[in-house]
Amino acid sequence: MIVMKIRYIVLVIFIVSHTFYSNGQQKVEGSIMNNSKEYKIKIVIGKETLTATLIDNATTRDFISLLPLDLKLDDYTGTEKVSDLPKKLSTEDAPSGFDPSVGDITYYAPWGNMAIFYKDFGYAKGLINLGKIDSGIEALKASSLLNVRIELNK
Repeated sequence: MIVMKIRYIVLVIFIVSHTFYSNGQQKVEGSIMNNSKEYKIKIVIGKETLTATLIDNATTRDFISLLPLDLKLDDYTGTEKVSDLPKKLSTEDAPSGFDPSVGDITYYAPWGNMAIFYKDFGYAKGLINLGKIDSGIEALKASSLLNVRIELNK
């Protein structure tokens, strides 16, 4: 009988401690997610303003240090708009590549340029994700050279 009670107590302790551990772990993971910094920018093309959210990484922080920035976006392969940047950006802790989709804002490290995808594309080595267009992606589909101003959206 005493052995049964001890087993029962051990089982209860195990279940309770596991429940607290699991809930604590979710809270830690949630707080990490809530603390990750995002940057809001706007991209002005003539009379149109696109909004975008950039993720927090070394490359993005280096890009943001250049803002405000006036660029000429040229069409590349009917898939993306590209522009050279005034300087090469940090690639510290960057993955070896990225698989962009529509609206992704990226940095192509080998060439030192920014690319905004208006069509899906496959994985590219050296491509680093900076963020994503929130609204207005249609404005980038124009086949002509686009003069844009990129600035923090305060």
